[in-house]
Amino acid sequence: MEFKSIFQVEFKDFLALRKAVLSKSAYAHDCNYLKSFDIYLAECRLRYREISEGTIIGWVKNLSGKSSSIANKVIVIRLFLHYLSGIGIKVFIPPIPKVIDDYVPYIFSDEELKKVFNLSDNIPFSKRRRNPYIQFEFPMMLRLMYGCGLRVGETLSLQMKNVDLEGGILTLLYTKGDKQRLVPMHETLTVILERYCMAMGIIGEAESLLFPTVIKESSLSVSAARNMFNSILEAAEITVKERAKWQRGPCLHCLRHVFTFKSFIEAEKSGHLIDNSVPFLSIYLGHDSLKETEHYLKFSNELYPEAMALFEDYTLEAFPEVTYYE
Repeated sequence: MEFKSIFQVEFKDFLALRKAVLSKSAYAHDCNYLKSFDIYLAECRLRYREISEGTIIGWVKNLSGKSSSIANKVIVIRLFLHYLSGIGIKVFIPPIPKVIDDYVPYIFSDEELKKVFNLSDNIPFSKRRRNPYIQFEFPMMLRLMYGCGLRVGETLSLQMKNVDLEGGILTLLYTKGDKQRLVPMHETLTVILERYCMAMGIIGEAESLLFPTVIKESSLSVSAARNMFNSILEAAEITVKERAKWQRGPCLHCLRHVFTFKSFIEAEKSGHLIDNSVPFLSIYLGHDSLKETEHYLKFSNELYPEAMALFEDYTLEAFPEVTYYE
């Protein structure tokens, strides 16, 4: 990467250190953040090899995006500033901005889900598609995500050796946070999955991918799955008009939120206390903590107003608001 500010050598040296300890995606994020910071410093036309408080405050004020994104950028630049300080350069190190949890997921209505599944079950065949199997794979993929609350990456990486059709259990070995978990399926979903595997001719083939492409060793990509889902949403005319910047529009990951929502509703209808069902669901979803599961308890009250009071009572008790006095 080419840097233009007075600290171009230090940027390169710091990135070399980061590259040795980061994953490819994390390193790419660092590169973007540092490149942007370098451009800002170059525009400031610094005369001396030091970075003042005013310079840093001006940079922070110009940051845009979600509060979590801004915090991530500041965290990376703080590391660089600590590096500069360690080699004797005078710098101001800013505090990490507070992250505001303003995320609101999109929850598909039952009518919208019917449209989505109907369209996915009737994807027309096309010789021009790179993956001729997608018209069969996509409906099954959606059902696994909707029926088990799986992430899209977890779903697409499944192999036959991860599927127990007799017990109705999926074994997820490489998931977010390097965790592993067992995911029981509903018996009706297990039957559908077994028929799918028979139709694909992968029964008994332990290394076979559930969702292969023409190249058998390569699975349907996340981007291809998202593109297909976006096409279905467009055909179903499912969108959010005048959506606020913190609101998530309808997307593939929202099926995981729908699964979580419906799981709480079913648990409540069955007489299970929500306090008891939350820890089990948190483990089922592969979350690190109950705090992570809290994000899945935030739903729009426009579609399901009768459930909002129940969720709000639980989240207030489990994650109370705390006032800090400094």
